[in-house]
Amino acid sequence: MTDASPAGPRRSERGYGPDPGPVRAFLEERHLELARRAAAFGAEVVAERPEPADDPAARHEARALVQLLGEEGWLGPIAAQDFRACCLVREALAAASPLADAVFALQALAATPLILAGRGPARERWLGPAVRGRALGAFAMTEPGAGSDVAAMATRAVREGEAYVLDGRKAFISNAGIADFYVVFAVTDPEAGRRGLSAFAVPAETRGLSFLGAQVLSSPHPLGEVAFEGCRVPASARIGEEGRGFGLGMATLDRLRPTVAAAACGMAARALREALAHAVSRHQFGRPLAEFQLVQDKLARMATDLTAARLLTYRAAWERDGGAERTPVESAMAKAHATEAAQRIVDDAVQILGGRGVLAAHPVDRLYRSVRALRIYEGTTEIQRLIIAGHLVEAARAAGAGASVAPGGEAARPGDASPGGGMPA
Repeated sequence: MTDASPAGPRRSERGYGPDPGPVRAFLEERHLELARRAAAFGAEVVAERPEPADDPAARHEARALVQLLGEEGWLGPIAAQDFRACCLVREALAAASPLADAVFALQALAATPLILAGRGPARERWLGPAVRGRALGAFAMTEPGAGSDVAAMATRAVREGEAYVLDGRKAFISNAGIADFYVVFAVTDPEAGRRGLSAFAVPAETRGLSFLGAQVLSSPHPLGEVAFEGCRVPASARIGEEGRGFGLGMATLDRLRPTVAAAACGMAARALREALAHAVSRHQFGRPLAEFQLVQDKLARMATDLTAARLLTYRAAWERDGGAERTPVESAMAKAHATEAAQRIVDDAVQILGGRGVLAAHPVDRLYRSVRALRIYEGTTEIQRLIIAGHLVEAARAAGAGASVAPGGEAARPGDASPGGGMPA
């Protein structure tokens, strides 16, 4: 990885990297060094790249960024499934460039099912190139009629000898149209419910797979729709066993939701520091904005929300790195709180900055356009709260029946069928 250390700490203090101080209890020494290097890389390399002016430019930049991240080794934590490291990297990237953060996130979403499935042809073909930045991945779960309701998925994969034929349509898919391969979720047994879903690694050049068009966001992000029409793939393209797709998808999201929370923390930290710098330097009515109590109230609330979000985020990643098999409650709490808090923090930053905060070229306006999506993708805030409440209710009922079941037990619960893969509808 690039070690741009000389300016790292100084630029980090201006909001480009993760602050390990509040979450030190959840980190190891190696993470502290990683946080420093990630801050420097974000400030001196990523933040210096110009923001794409339109969707075609964003697509070109996404491919350039995945190559850069791969060459510099920043995708390594994905391969290692070191989720605290993933969180630190996403915090730094999100503070510097929400698009760079999205590129990292999509590589993680595409690679993690391959890792979880164990050895197989799909993993052998795609995992190495993905974590080295040589193959851009996409996570294709969401459909026009199946967002939070994964059971409504209509894309079919019919077995024909030693092949599967895919038919269906996916929407709100990040990297659609530019990905080298798609991790596609499809129904292989319509009668089996969630146990009838399977996952496939489908090369972008496969006949029958077509890019239908871009779905343009207000912030630079390569999103779009893809279709499968008689798309034939060999059985070796299947990721894991037939019928295991739902479990792979949900396990992937469970592991990666804390990293979404970390991205939210990165955006929020950048917004807070931009607002604080403005409040200290901007004078109105003969004194700095920072001396007005209403501004101080905002700054105090922003800092408190951010610290709470970081604690929930790194607690969830620490649990996973420590060997916890499932962390649905911890992950849901982290994502729900951090993304909602980040929205409030960025909005307060805009308010403190006033007219400057809504200028298209200002970092806070870019954050404002980018942060909103975090409350939707990889499971909406509402779905996260259903997961949390479902575990609470189940634990209470178990306790009432005389059993001792922790809120993080193994059974399926309300909200477990929560989607990811881009921008769920």
